[in-house]
Amino acid sequence: MAVRSALHRAGAAALTELLQYAPPEPEQRSRPCPCGHTALYRGLHAKTILTAVGSAELLRPYFLCAHCHHGQFPADVELDVENTELSPGVRRMLAVVGNDAPFDHGREQMKCLAGLEVTTKAVERTAEAIGADIAARQQEEIKQARQLDLPLPIGDPIPVIYVELDGTGLPMVRAETEGRPGKIDGQPAHTREVNLGCVFTQTSWDQEGFAIRDPDSTTYTGAIETAEEFGQRLYAEAWNRGWCRAQKRVILGDGAEWIWNLADLHFHGAIQIVDLFHARQHLWDLARLLYPGQDAHQRQWILRHQPKLDDGKIEKLVSYLCSLETSSPELTETIRKTAAYFQRNAERMRYPEFRRQHLFVGSGVIEAGCKTVIGSRLKQSGMFWSVRGANAIIALRCCRLSGRFEDYWEARRAA
Repeated sequence: MAVRSALHRAGAAALTELLQYAPPEPEQRSRPCPCGHTALYRGLHAKTILTAVGSAELLRPYFLCAHCHHGQFPADVELDVENTELSPGVRRMLAVVGNDAPFDHGREQMKCLAGLEVTTKAVERTAEAIGADIAARQQEEIKQARQLDLPLPIGDPIPVIYVELDGTGLPMVRAETEGRPGKIDGQPAHTREVNLGCVFTQTSWDQEGFAIRDPDSTTYTGAIETAEEFGQRLYAEAWNRGWCRAQKRVILGDGAEWIWNLADLHFHGAIQIVDLFHARQHLWDLARLLYPGQDAHQRQWILRHQPKLDDGKIEKLVSYLCSLETSSPELTETIRKTAAYFQRNAERMRYPEFRRQHLFVGSGVIEAGCKTVIGSRLKQSGMFWSVRGANAIIALRCCRLSGRFEDYWEARRAA
C-alpha cells in the first residue's frame, strides 16, 4: 500500500506536468462565443482535478466574451472535465461503484480499492449524471424510432429473437407518490411501477427439445414511464438487436392486458406466449379458494385440471371453469374472471405447439431481470427514490448489464 501511495504521488506529479498548457499563439487568442460575438484570451487559470492517481493541477487558457461575460475553457471540453473536478477515469469508477451498491458503500470502495477520497454525495451525483447521460442518448434512439428513422441492422439472419417485459414496484419518496392511489383502497401509494424489458436470441435447443438461450445475448431497457413511452423504448431496443432479421419473433409475458396491447401495437405478427408458470399460478390461486386450508384437495384438483392447461386445451379448461357452481358470490366472480383470463389468452397458451417449435414458454429471463436489474440495487432496505434518480440508475444498470458500458465511454471520447 505504501508503494502504491508513492506511485500515485509520482503519477499525479507527472500528470500535473502534462496538464500545463502554454499560452495560445497570438493568432489563436480569440474564439467564437455562443452569443455571436468574440471571446478573447484572458490568461492561464489553474484547476485541481481528482484523477485515478490522485489530485493533479490543470493550467489552461481562459477566454472571456466582453459582450455577454461568458467564459470558456476549451481545454476542459477537450479533456472532458468541463464543470467538474473529477477526471473521466474517476467518474467512470464512481459510475461503476454507484451502479453496483449503495452510494456510501461506493465511497468506501473508492477509498479501499482505488486509494481515492470522495464523498458519498460525489458518488451519488456522478453515478446519476452518467446514468442520465446514458438515458438521454437512449431517448435519441427512441426519437428515431418514433420518426421511423432507425438504421437497418446488418448481419446474418437470427433464428429466434425474444422480447420479454414485466413491471415491478419501486419504493419512492413521498413527493413522487402524492395523489396516486395505492394497491389497497383508501391507502396512498408508496411505490411507482418500473417497466422493464429484455431482448435475447436463441439458436439451439437441448436433446429433449427445450430451448437454450444464446450466451450473453440478453440486453435490458427500462424506466419509470407510461406504457406508451415504454412501448417505444422496447421497440427501439428490439430493432437495434436485429428484430427485422429474425426468422421467428416471440413476445413473452404474463397475462397483463397492457403487455399484449403493446405487443399488438409495436410487434405485430410476432408469436405471443403467456408465461406457463404464471398461467399455472392462476389455477393454484383458484384451488386455494375452492379448498381453503385443504392442501391435499388442492393438489388433487391441480393434478386433474392443470394437464388441460399444459396440453393447450384451453377451451376444455374454460368450459370446466364455467360449469363450477358455488354459493359464494365472491368466489363465483373469481371463477368468472379466471375463466375469462384463460379464454382471452387461449391462442397464447398453445404450449405443445410452441414446444414443437423449440420455443421458450416461460418468462423467467425478465423475472430474473426484475430482481437483478432493479431489485438487487434499487429495492434494498431503507431506500426511497425520486423518479429522476431512479431512472438514471436504471439506465446505468441496463447499460452495464447489457455489456454496453465500454461502448458508452468510447462514444463519449469520440463525441
